Parts: sequence; structure tokens; C-alpha cells
Amino acid sequence: MNYLAHLHIADHTKTSFTGNFLGDFVKGDPEQQFPVDIVKGIRLHRYVDSFTDKHPLVLKAKQLFPKQLRRYAPIALDMFWDHCLARQWSDSHHLSLPRFCELAELKIADETSDRHIVLPERFQRVNGWVWKDKWLESYQKIENINYALQRMSMRSERMKPLAETGEVLIENYAVLSDVFKPLYKDLLLVTEQFVLQYKKGD
Repeated sequence: MNYLAHLHIADHTKTSFTGNFLGDFVKGDPEQQFPVDIVKGIRLHRYVDSFTDKHPLVLKAKQLFPKQLRRYAPIALDMFWDHCLARQWSDSHHLSLPRFCELAELKIADETSDRHIVLPERFQRVNGWVWKDKWLESYQKIENINYALQRMSMRSERMKPLAETGEVLIENYAVLSDVFKPLYKDLLLVTEQFVLQYKKGD
């Protein structure tokens, strides 16, 4: 799952928007770096990534990618799941997607207003771009997912093959779209359980 799904899950589980967004930007043990609520969100983000990567439906979906692109499939699929969520947004949330994005931006600003919270520089840059350029709203169009993957492929020579994955998503659009609903239903259930168990362990 990508940024939109992680933020939706934060709202669904009533956990930190910042923590659930921060998961890709924080390495190692977050306990020494952030308040407890943000730490919980980071750990939930990591759980979501692990659960999704190992889910049988995702493992099957990866086989749709040519062998030389399979190692890049998780990145492309994460973007595609966000596309599905954005496209079917009214099925998942009572607010419109633009209004939810406004809420998420405000939540993150409020949760990080304490000057003692030090956020990674890369997170600060991305957090600004996401809201300014309306990345999450743009995910509703598959063409924008393809464009984002091509942009990501330019980060390094190693990432160049990622540029080809968007075409695989488009070619298998119907099949992958059918995967999303049962996958996301499972994910929402296990994230609820994760948060309950986390509370018991507090």
C-alpha cells in the first residue's frame, strides 16, 4: 500500500496520521525518536507493508509481471492499490477525497507541532509536495500512476526498469482491480486486530 492507503488506515484505526505516513522514512527503532502515538503508527505502517507483501493475492498478482520486472512489482502494485482506493473512495470513507486530504494535512501538522519532534528532511519535503501538488487526488487516474512510476525510475540506474511496470498494470487492469477489494477488506480487519493487540501490550 502507498501513502493514501496508509493514511486511510490511520483514520480507520484511529491511530497517528503522522506515524502511518512516516513509516517509509524512518529506519530502525522509532521508540527513541518519536512520541508513543507516532511510534504506534510507524509500527502499524510496517505491519501493513509486511502483511500486504505476503498476502496470497499479492503473491499471485506479482506473477503477472515479466520475470525481469518481478522484483519491482511490489512498488508498482502498492501504487496500483492506492489508485483503486482513490477511484473507489466513496466506498471507503464518508468524506470526499479532497476533504479527507485536507483533514490528513491538518492532522499531521497538529501531531508534529511540538518543536521537540524532529522529522526526517525527506519526509518534510514529500509531505509538502503531497498536499501542494495533490498527489493523492491524482491517483484516481491510472495515467498518473504510470507517470509516477516513470518518475521514480529516474532516481537511479538500479530503478530504471520500474518505468516499464506501469504498462503491466494497464495491461492487467481488470484482473488487478478485482484483487483489490478482497485484499483491502482483509487488510482493514487485520489492522483493527493489530491495534487491539498493541493496546493490550501497552
